Amino acid sequence: MKEISFRTDVLPLKDELFRLALRITLNRADAEDIVQETMLKVWNRRDSWAELESIEAFCLTICRNLALDKMKRADSQNASLDDDGEGHSYEHPDRSYASNPEEQAIQRDQVELVRKLIGQLPEKQRTCMQLRDMEGKPYKEIALVMGITEQQVKINIFRARQGIKEKFQQIQQHGL
Repeated sequence: MKEISFRTDVLPLKDELFRLALRITLNRADAEDIVQETMLKVWNRRDSWAELESIEAFCLTICRNLALDKMKRADSQNASLDDDGEGHSYEHPDRSYASNPEEQAIQRDQVELVRKLIGQLPEKQRTCMQLRDMEGKPYKEIALVMGITEQQVKINIFRARQGIKEKFQQIQQHGL
């Protein structure tokens, strides 16, 4: 195992941790608090870093657990997600390929609908999908973070994508 440095190995993960916490809590202030608490917990367990297979998976696991605990306490799973954690608001989608205001409005409505559908997913599916599709994590690392098998990760991602696709198509065909 390599020597782990808080400055070079843990601190650079703060944005990734924030995005994960934001996806779970759907609240920017809560996500910031969770990242700070995660960093403290990781620092306080620095004596056990040498035994870790992946400091990143360790940090993500702590962050996920703290976020889930916060959600259970707050019981607010129906809140909405205002941005992606990088300052990009989903309320203002990319208009670079929309040639007229009607297409822009359609695109904006579709992005809002997908965002809403993602927010309605069960927590496990939403987190697996976020770690894979938005963070680009390999299945093995997601399995470590989530405490499930790689096969369960794949199943959760498949079900999440299928659920979103089916609901999106149903709404597009029949309306809300």
